[in-house]
Amino acid sequence: MASAQPIVIYPPAEDGGRRVRVDDRFVGMAYGLLDVVEFLRLAGLEDVDDDWVRASALIEWRSGGPDVWEG
Repeated sequence: MASAQPIVIYPPAEDGGRRVRVDDRFVGMAYGLLDVVEFLRLAGLEDVDDDWVRASALIEWRSGGPDVWEG
């Protein structure tokens, strides 16, 4: 079943990294909000910052929100 949100941040792995998916492709492993911001910028979202990432309804955070980075 596809997610309603175009951006998905997956649960933390054992090393604390979280996989990031934009639409139907994985764009990298984030180890903090700044990584997520950079992946989204590279995916074409220009006016993204850490506040936007925390508040955006376009992002589905799985198993914890933007402050959860421990596996």
